Amino acid sequence: MSARRDVRIGGIVIALTVTTALLSAVASAMLLWSGPVVAANVVAAKLPSDAWAWGLVGAALATGLSSLGAGYAVAKVGTAAVGALAEKPELLGRLLIFVGLAEGIAIYGLIVSILILDRLV
Repeated sequence: MSARRDVRIGGIVIALTVTTALLSAVASAMLLWSGPVVAANVVAAKLPSDAWAWGLVGAALATGLSSLGAGYAVAKVGTAAVGALAEKPELLGRLLIFVGLAEGIAIYGLIVSILILDRLV
């Protein structure tokens, strides 16, 4: 009975990881394709168009790669956490901290991309 629950929880962790990776890919694509529209809407752009393009590519890469890294980290930490939780259920709080630290990678990448985009405007 416990093994079935562990497999189910592991499947949920993998599904969340894949969902995070797909959402990050969509967000990165939106950042890349909205670049010309954003650059055309700015009336008095002080930066050359190449700087706009590379800034948007950098913001998209910061968001996308950090989210992919966070998804990979959550997959590895999550599966190890499920295994440890099966043996010792009292470790739940400590294991959630590790999963939260892995998700922090995506938040840092998002902050970096916001700072890049703020610098462009």
